[in-house]
Amino acid sequence: MTQLPLQAVLFDMDGTLVDTERLWWEAVERVAAERGRPLGETDHPEVLGRPVEHTADWLAGRTGAPAGELAAALHREFADRVRGGIVPRPGALALLDALARERIPIALVTASPRAVADTVLEALGAGRFAVSVTADDTAHTKPAPDPYLAACRALGVDSAGCVAVEDTPTGVTSAEAAGCAVLAVPSLVTIGAAPGRTVLGSLEEATPELLRSLPPHRLRVMSWNLWLGGSKVDDHRAKQLKTVLETGVDVVALQETGGTAAEELAEALGWHHHRAGENLGVISRYPITARFGDPEVGFYGAAGVRLRIGPGREIDVWTAHLHYTPYGPYEAAFDGLGAAELIAHEGVRLAQMRDTLRRIGESAEEGVPLVLAGDFNCPSHLDRTEIDWPVTRAAEEAGLRDSFREAHPDPAAHPGHTWSPIHPVHEDGSGRPEPQDRIDYVLHRGLVVLDSRTHVSGTPRPWPDVFGNDWPSDHAAVITTFAVHRRG
Repeated sequence: MTQLPLQAVLFDMDGTLVDTERLWWEAVERVAAERGRPLGETDHPEVLGRPVEHTADWLAGRTGAPAGELAAALHREFADRVRGGIVPRPGALALLDALARERIPIALVTASPRAVADTVLEALGAGRFAVSVTADDTAHTKPAPDPYLAACRALGVDSAGCVAVEDTPTGVTSAEAAGCAVLAVPSLVTIGAAPGRTVLGSLEEATPELLRSLPPHRLRVMSWNLWLGGSKVDDHRAKQLKTVLETGVDVVALQETGGTAAEELAEALGWHHHRAGENLGVISRYPITARFGDPEVGFYGAAGVRLRIGPGREIDVWTAHLHYTPYGPYEAAFDGLGAAELIAHEGVRLAQMRDTLRRIGESAEEGVPLVLAGDFNCPSHLDRTEIDWPVTRAAEEAGLRDSFREAHPDPAAHPGHTWSPIHPVHEDGSGRPEPQDRIDYVLHRGLVVLDSRTHVSGTPRPWPDVFGNDWPSDHAAVITTFAVHRRG
């Protein structure tokens, strides 16, 4: 696992770089008081970090005044205060200068309108900023992710490699939704620490070195059914090792290990491993600090580990193998069963998934992200939308996200089939085409997906002429690259 380099720093304006958040609050207080509606601290969430239009609509509902009239009044009051003097926040100019010396790109991302932002940019020095995004530049402003995503596009950078500097919960929500790490420097409202979020009392405490430490680490996770340990293919262990090394994965969730594959692979790689029963295992280049599930699990079931992947960074990784029969794609393609019958026949796998989710819930720890990878032996409700496949739906309802579909939302353009690279036709000799489906998964909770893909080495010969294949499995593997943030 390697840390993503810092690609850019994206600064909020009001209350972060300049002391205008208080000016904005005072402007709203004035407009509200003139219309008989005094404000208090409980009103902060509707004012601080919010665009003019949001606060105007909110005030309209409380004063009865037209929203358009209120928006114009808010613009006038705030602009008058801004013109009266812009005061940089402590440490702001020094940090901007330090970033410039180190050639780290800087953007301004604000919920204020362009007219106000340009006034502030002139005072701070517009040349300090490679890009500026205002409330006028995106269809939706904070707390939506649009402004930060627009800034990243304009800079040509990945949001996962950027740090957003914010002072309000609204801005933090926007930046985190865009996938940025966050440095929070609260001005008027308290902001708590969280994974991917660092909280300081002042920009005077911030340095380029600190900002470089905030982007997440990159973690590459593979789910791989080894096909009875790989025993159908010659020299299978060496081919498995070659795959792990060539793909650069950090963790592999294994199914059908043949009992000894996890231990043997880990020993050859110098990695850590966990073996559960005769079928499941996890190998990892990072230390295993806890083991979860039944160590004597049968051929089907699930097992998990907790990995320490760096200071303040842990992750739970579970591997699961669900029963293969009855197999829904066969029943749909060969037997002509309809949606209701197909769903009803998922009972065994659904019970196994629910048991897995229960065990995950029992071992989960707040703030520790989760990966559940494995061979579920069923399609996804995200792929075959005419059938609400219950196994993947249950995982989604438990808060798990499908990393491959996050990276590739269109199943027609990116089907991601994992069954089967060696079965173009059904193996019963009938010559019927084998249904090709995505039945292997890398699900997650609490992570950011950078990339996800299926993997097969070479061009495997079809069954039964598989002994000399470079690819020692009957499934394609799934490899997802995640961004892993520090715990808050």
